[in-house]
Amino acid sequence: MKKEEVSKTKYLGTIVTRDNLTEEEIKERTAASNRASFANQKILQSTLISKKTKMKLYKALIRPVVAYGSKCWVLTENIKQKFLVFERKIWRRIFGPTQKASREWRLKTNEELEKATNNENIVRYIKYKQLSWLGHVARMTN
Repeated sequence: MKKEEVSKTKYLGTIVTRDNLTEEEIKERTAASNRASFANQKILQSTLISKKTKMKLYKALIRPVVAYGSKCWVLTENIKQKFLVFERKIWRRIFGPTQKASREWRLKTNEELEKATNNENIVRYIKYKQLSWLGHVARMTN
């Protein structure tokens, strides 16, 4: 009897590939987070809600969707940049444009966004989660 092989499968919400690559999983997580941010787009762009509250909503509703399963990912520079680009897109929705002295509007720069968020970003969040998981594994008994 011949065994059937698959190149990838979804197990407990995580994509597992034959080569143990995380790119497929990261694409899936980013797409799911895009859906979550689109579902909350009106809230994130509302002028009735404070920026602080919007950031709390981002951290509670969108960032966990991206970071699900990230404790075992290998973060390459390419993947880090993709995450940072995704996160800045959301931050630009939250913080909105800036009006210049000539009454023209412009998007906030990456440096302005980092300053507004106290240098918190998704890559640091994922690394924190990985270190937290490592601590749990290190304390486990044989």
